[in-house]
Amino acid sequence: MKKKGCPICKIAKVAVVGGAAAVGTLFTVYFLNLDQKLLSWAYVEVNEIFNRKSQDIKF
Repeated sequence: MKKKGCPICKIAKVAVVGGAAAVGTLFTVYFLNLDQKLLSWAYVEVNEIFNRKSQDIKF
């Protein structure tokens, strides 16, 4: 016979596992400085796109 768990326990388990996964992911991003690495890459790519455009600035 299968034992049924209470629905509150299931919700609590999902919340704890989800929270632990979120904290683990955020810690990894923070510890390895991945957000700044991503922004650095994006900055280089955007500058490359805009540097190819013709410029018509007249002062």
